[in-house]
Amino acid sequence: MKKIMFNDEFRLTQAVLNGRKTMTRRIIEIDECVRFPIIRFRPLENWEKKVVNPNYVFNGHVYAVYNELDLLCHLVKPRYEIGEVVAIAQSYKDSGYSPDSLDRHPKDLSVRGLMKDSAGWNNKMFVKSYACRHHIKIVNVKIERLQDISDEDCLKEGVIHAYTDNNGIKIYHTPHTKRGYLSTDVAQEAFAALIDKVSGKGTWESNPFVFAYEFVLFD
Repeated sequence: MKKIMFNDEFRLTQAVLNGRKTMTRRIIEIDECVRFPIIRFRPLENWEKKVVNPNYVFNGHVYAVYNELDLLCHLVKPRYEIGEVVAIAQSYKDSGYSPDSLDRHPKDLSVRGLMKDSAGWNNKMFVKSYACRHHIKIVNVKIERLQDISDEDCLKEGVIHAYTDNNGIKIYHTPHTKRGYLSTDVAQEAFAALIDKVSGKGTWESNPFVFAYEFVLFD
């Protein structure tokens, strides 16, 4: 089973567990040799079904990177597929395990003695997917530019609609701050601030292509 990580510092893991965050965008890494890439998502044509590696066929479609001459450069595939159940990465401590070695996951042979002495006690990177206690199920995947995110998807990403003031202006903030944004595209500004915190300053401005995964809390 695969594992997915959400940022704890900005309270995104908790937003997922609360059922408030039901979407995540992951940047598509494109080879530097591909100049001015255009990413398309389209049905496979008959000839493509014969020549495209089956590993890149996703629900009968292919994600293809084209250059400015409209020539196929290479194919990309989403990490998570529709219907797939994925483990939410959490440390042993945050997962509610007891420091008592008897409470460790029976498959986790990497844990010796007390669980609090294991590498995964405070660091979720070292926790095996089978030891994670919560999971999500992928229900939709799409590809788009980061700045193409809609108001609805901003809320699915964890942006909070705090309230609407007396003038009908919607006030939004991110899970980690109460700061409001008062422009006409307020939801996008809140998401832009969040993505720059999580993925690095300038991420929103660079407007990369992303896989947008929509999911439901499975357990």
